[in-house]
Amino acid sequence: MSKKKKQNTTKYAGSAFAVILAALLSYFPISKQLNKQETVNETQKQEVVISQDQQQDNDISLEEAVVSVQNLEIPAKLKDRSEKILKRSNYTISYNRNWNQPNWVAWELNKNETKGRNNRNEEFTADPDLAEAYQVESYDYSGSGYDRGHMCPAGDNHFDAKAMNESFYMSNICPQNHELNAGKWNDLEIACRKWANRYQQLFIVCGPIIDKRNGKRIGKEHEIIVPEKFFKVILITSTKPARAIGYIFENNGSDRPYKVHSIDEVEKITGMDFFPNLPDKIEELVESRYEASDWRWYN
Repeated sequence: MSKKKKQNTTKYAGSAFAVILAALLSYFPISKQLNKQETVNETQKQEVVISQDQQQDNDISLEEAVVSVQNLEIPAKLKDRSEKILKRSNYTISYNRNWNQPNWVAWELNKNETKGRNNRNEEFTADPDLAEAYQVESYDYSGSGYDRGHMCPAGDNHFDAKAMNESFYMSNICPQNHELNAGKWNDLEIACRKWANRYQQLFIVCGPIIDKRNGKRIGKEHEIIVPEKFFKVILITSTKPARAIGYIFENNGSDRPYKVHSIDEVEKITGMDFFPNLPDKIEELVESRYEASDWRWYN
């Protein structure tokens, strides 16, 4: 064989190998590539991992997909009310400076965070990251007849001393009926910790529902509107399919002060968009339905 022919043969063989390699890489399932990555950046983590077999059937893909998304608990930006985002070590707040309380508080609760030796400090303090005009103090609630009701509960923060202290910032607090705060609201908080242990991880958002025109006001130096109701929405992505549920609580002393809803229904009531970082098809699936039997926690 001549040297020229040999060079041409090598050239053609190299080209053929490159084509075959490219085909193999394009065929190799995305899920396998993602599973090899122990740590990825935020944009990379916003993926729905669907196996090659699942891609053949769209319904199966939605039911069986494993969701891996950063900041999954954070609702969409609010456009119809005051909002200041405050990042904490274990939760995020959308604070309403007109209401002097949060629009929502969101956090991810995993199995490891349900345990810890850091006790409640019982010292409610003004939020140092708010301007003084909006720094509600503990004494603003004194004599009001309402509890200082945690949104992100102290019970979800025993794992870390700083997280525990931050849970007592007044920006994480709403005026709450004592029977509700010590009753069904607390019962659901306990249930969430049990679910986090069972399913490894939950995504939770809760907050007040305010009647801006007729709501009662409390406060010594800062005017705080008393919520008529509260909402809480919960998402689990480790099950197949992913599941979610919503609750609306009346801010009163009723023995059964809540109703169960789909996420879509709670969004209509609150005017908020929950779990917007979910891929659209997954979001539509989990937010449109719920099975109350999957969330048994009450008598």
